[in-house]
Amino acid sequence: MSDPDYGLLLDDEVRAYIARGAEFYPPDAVDLTIAQQRAVYDAMCSAFHAGHPEDVETWDEPYGGVPCRRYETGAHDVTLIYYHGGGFVVGGLLSHDDVCAELCTRAGVRVISVDYRLAPETVFPGCYNDAKAAFDAIADAYTGPIVMAGDSAGGNLAAAVTHHARARVAGAVLVYPGLGGDPTKGSYITHANAPELTTRDMEFYKTIRTGGVTPPADDPRFAPLHDSDFTGLPPTV
Repeated sequence: MSDPDYGLLLDDEVRAYIARGAEFYPPDAVDLTIAQQRAVYDAMCSAFHAGHPEDVETWDEPYGGVPCRRYETGAHDVTLIYYHGGGFVVGGLLSHDDVCAELCTRAGVRVISVDYRLAPETVFPGCYNDAKAAFDAIADAYTGPIVMAGDSAGGNLAAAVTHHARARVAGAVLVYPGLGGDPTKGSYITHANAPELTTRDMEFYKTIRTGGVTPPADDPRFAPLHDSDFTGLPPTV
């Protein structure tokens, strides 16, 4: 089987985005030290930062002992909790700041971005514990509907917390989440060397996230697809 031709599979806009990101975040970033990875990731996010819509106000405040940033444009009934991506290794409140601000104003919801601790300083289940602690405190603070959202590693956390708090979650928006697929099948093989994220990268982030210790195969806090109960989950995109 021949390798996929990404020149044909990706449109011009996506290829331009990948080229722009590569000016800051190299394809072999996992070979850098953790400090170097964070530095180049932060530089890339800063270069892409689109600023805030004029009507968005922000407050940095903890929920459940976890640093968070709250975005509002006025009185909101719905609260969207956002968990940033970055392989559980990079990223934070600044990396997805403009994303959360835009979600706030365009969706007309309160957005709270959660700054969970990163690996390797904090390994699994520490990141999940932070995500759940922040969720619990936010759910206590606001009585309206809660929507969960996140990208990549953050999509994993949003899904994992939703599985344990499904009765309190009105919906979930998961952006290319890592949910625990089989790395010996499917796109892990077909697109093993795809632009932006390779199967080797995924294995690196898994090792850092776990401290090299394999978690129980059926632990949905680690891989939501490994849960045994999918009943009562909210509408999910």
